[in-house]
Amino acid sequence: MSNRVVQGRMVTPERLAELIEGERPMEADGIEDAERSCPDCEGDVIQVTYMPTVTELVTGYKCQACDWADSER
Repeated sequence: MSNRVVQGRMVTPERLAELIEGERPMEADGIEDAERSCPDCEGDVIQVTYMPTVTELVTGYKCQACDWADSER
């Protein structure tokens, strides 16, 4: 699935990566279920893989219900 609802708003993979990273990525892949719960509110977590720079590939995680976000570099 390419778009998901996060905190009441429909987001694209690029927008989800921007919410996690703080700035728009160069490229982002599709959004997937992360199969884990949010440590803050126990809500559903989704993940997206994106490239913030030419040499870096990041997997970002974002809760669909609250502000919690994390990334693996």
